[in-house]
Order: sequence, then structure tokens, then C-alpha cells
Amino acid sequence: MAYDRVSKLVLIASSTGGPKALQSVIPFISKKIAAPVLIVQHMPKGFTATLAERLNQMSEIDVSEVVDGEYLCNGHVYIAAGGKHLEVVKDRSGQLQFKENLSDPINGLRPCANLTFNSLVPASLEYIVCAVLTGMGADGCLGISELKKNHKIYTIAQNRETCVVYGMPRAVVDSGIADTILPLDSIAREINKKMGV
Repeated sequence: MAYDRVSKLVLIASSTGGPKALQSVIPFISKKIAAPVLIVQHMPKGFTATLAERLNQMSEIDVSEVVDGEYLCNGHVYIAAGGKHLEVVKDRSGQLQFKENLSDPINGLRPCANLTFNSLVPASLEYIVCAVLTGMGADGCLGISELKKNHKIYTIAQNRETCVVYGMPRAVVDSGIADTILPLDSIAREINKKMGV
């Protein structure tokens, strides 16, 4: 079976207010995007499948909850399953695939965006676009900082005015790793532009 050669990736981290915020982003991402889009939204088990279904109905691009062991495909949106940690690993041929685990929550979070983002540090990727949306705490910030050391990366933070909780985006802005700060309704357009669609 032939798999997509994944050389670019879009990563989105969100928490409180995220499910509604994602409805202003995902339906506007082009289905022609030459990258997988991976969302880590803090939610309990069971809720992410419903979120994926809702976003899939609203969007041109295909959206689904991650299935353990599946391979990443370009032009597809994946939502990390609630109640599980998610890593992206390379198989023997270098293809990227998802690996879930039930290790302990990190700072009360499972899935934790930092863990997912950190798992991508060894991956061979030409370009990563990260978007950090509304949410409490600082999840995503450390993971993006680690990715920045090894990869060409562009980071978008949602602006304070359009956040339900300006925690996670603020952490990225305050740490100096945000390349741009945008209102929610401009984020999909920026992702498309940076991915050349």
C-alpha cells in the first residue's frame, strides 16, 4: 500500500472554548492542503468523536478522530482522541503514523499537546505551521519551543479579544515564539497561505 509522503504538517492546540473556535477554523482550511492537520483538543473520552463528526459535516476537508496505528495523509484533519495521549512515530520505512497510549495525564491533561508535539521532534519535516487557540494553561508552548530547535516552523496565536480563555495563546506570545497574533476568523486563511493553497 502506498502512503502519502508527509513533508509538511499543521498542528493545532486548543482547550476551553476550543470546540466552538475550531468551527471557525477547520471548515475554511482548503481540502487541497498538502499536509495533514492534527488537532489536540482537551476533551474527555467520547467527546472528540462527536466533535470530529460535526467538523466533518461542516468542512470540505475530511475530518476524523485518530485511529491508533493509522498513517498520516495529506489533506486530512485528525483530532486526537479524548482520554488518550497521542504520539506521531516513524515506521521502519520512515512513514509517519499515530501511536496512542494511556500513560498518566500530564498536568491533568490527556491528550497533552506538548507530548504530541515533542514526539514530532525527530520527524523529517520541511515545514510545520502551529496554531494555538483559546484555552487555559500553557499546553503547546513547550512542545512548540522544542520543535523550533529542529524544524522550520511558523506559529500563530489566537488574539486575546477572540479567545474564551486567553491562556494557551498568551503563553506562546509571552515566550516570544509566536510569529503572528490573529483573530479567530483569520487563522484558517493564514494556514492556507503558509501552506501554499
